[in-house]
Parts: sequence; structure tokens; C-alpha cells
Amino acid sequence: QVQLVESGGGLVQAGGSLTLTCAASGRTLSGPTMGWFRQAPGKEREFVATITWNGGGTYYADAVKGRFTISREYGKNTAYLLLNALKPEDTAVYYCAIGRPKFGRLVNENDYAYWGQGTQVTVSS
Repeated sequence: QVQLVESGGGLVQAGGSLTLTCAASGRTLSGPTMGWFRQAPGKEREFVATITWNGGGTYYADAVKGRFTISREYGKNTAYLLLNALKPEDTAVYYCAIGRPKFGRLVNENDYAYWGQGTQVTVSS
């Protein structure tokens, strides 16, 4: 049984920063791709960032490129998302996920097999 638990969300002013953490149990992160998604009120869940199994490859949505950084600790079952220069439009529930064993860039929800419950990020103006 794989479990993912996100933490680190909260209320922050525009321009501020947060670091989200994703802790996995039941399976190491040393194999699969990891991803972060977010869902704002009234909107569909959208891709934010993804990182390959060894941390050597990352990819970001255009809306967060240059402001967010995804990373992982190899062998420690933990992934991170550093959110800098936050904007009110970044307000959402942020989810981490473990990717399916497939090639290519994993940017769609159905590319991921396991999901956490999410952590709320609220950015005030």
C-alpha cells in the first residue's frame, strides 16, 4: 500500500515563499517519477511540476516556471516543491503524486498512479 502525505501549506502574502513536502510510505521514491499538481476553487486540477527518478530531469508548467522548484531526496522517500514569488492566483490545493512506469514527460493526471490528500496554499494580495 502506497501512501503520500503532503505538508507545508498555509497562508502567505503575495511575494512570499513556502516549501511543500511530500512524504511517501510503503514504496521508495527511487524508481518512479514524482509530480505536483494543484486545484484552485472551481477549476480542474492542473499540472505544476515533475521530476525524474534520480532528480536529474525536471519540467514545469509555464505559469510557475522560474518561481517554483521541484526536488527530491534520493532514498529518503521525500519530494519537495519550493514556491517563491507567490501570487494570489497560486491559491489552490497542492497534490503530490507518483508516476506510472512509462516513458516520456509525465504531465497529465492519468500519468500518475498514486496521490496524496493535498495541502492548501492560500496567497493573499
